[in-house]
Amino acid sequence: MARWLMIFGVTLLLLGIALHFAPWLFAWFGRLPGDIRIESERNKVFIPITSMLLISIVASLLLSLFRR
Repeated sequence: MARWLMIFGVTLLLLGIALHFAPWLFAWFGRLPGDIRIESERNKVFIPITSMLLISIVASLLLSLFRR
């Protein structure tokens, strides 16, 4: 369990560094076809369906690789 927590922590650290120094790498997130964005005068609703599906597929592939 400790090993997985350390891997998760290092991954979050690397993601944070990437977001800080190179934010254009993740500019695609939330702008894919299928992501729902509704804006009115008072409200903004954002539902990143396609982006979440893509992240879910990538996470599933990575987890299946690590389990082998």
